[in-house]
Amino acid sequence: MTVVGSGDAFGSGGRFQTCIAIGTQTLVDCGATSLTALRQQSMDPNEIRTIVITHLHGDHFGGLPFLILDGQFRRRTEDLTVVGPPGTQARLTAAMETLYPGSSEVRRRFDVHVLEHADRRPQQLGDLTVTPYEVRHASGAPAYAVRLQTPDRSIAYSGDTEWTDALLEAADDVDLFLCEGYSPTPIRWHLDLTTLSQQRDRFTSRQLVLTHLSPTALAADLGDWAVAYDGLRL
Repeated sequence: MTVVGSGDAFGSGGRFQTCIAIGTQTLVDCGATSLTALRQQSMDPNEIRTIVITHLHGDHFGGLPFLILDGQFRRRTEDLTVVGPPGTQARLTAAMETLYPGSSEVRRRFDVHVLEHADRRPQQLGDLTVTPYEVRHASGAPAYAVRLQTPDRSIAYSGDTEWTDALLEAADDVDLFLCEGYSPTPIRWHLDLTTLSQQRDRFTSRQLVLTHLSPTALAADLGDWAVAYDGLRL
């Protein structure tokens, strides 16, 4: 697992927006800066086969138009599967037409298949099982934490959310839980370090690493919390 981008929506601390690579063929989220981040870390976007989107904010899905167009111009031939919230297809089409009018209708050497999450319904993609857990974050469509399971490894990612016990279920007994630590104190629609500290002993994940930190969280005393950074490999 590589944390390609560990930043918030505004690049606080000079960090790229959210993008997590599982091996070389799967991404969890693809923020608007992700194509640059992948290249900086010597990862080929044309190798990506599956992208799992937690919610439809630009710092989590806004890199999709660029990744698709990059594949078009670099003669990608392997299909791309995007798994995201209800409305992902319409939002992706709208984003592509806003950024590059006409781009959503171009015939390419590869297809983009869009599948939609349903709360706690697993999707099987080869040897990867993706299970979404609906959380609390306003983005014009349902938002999810996600759990990714292969035959021998498992990770979970909180996405953006206020506290909800769904996080405990998503992260139950996983090898690694990447968890938003956006603010030192409670803030609407996001996880905060005060609440996480109160709930910390309830998590059963083998490892918990914070990501998506705001400027105030980056400047705070993080004590013994493990914190992700761009390029972190676990």
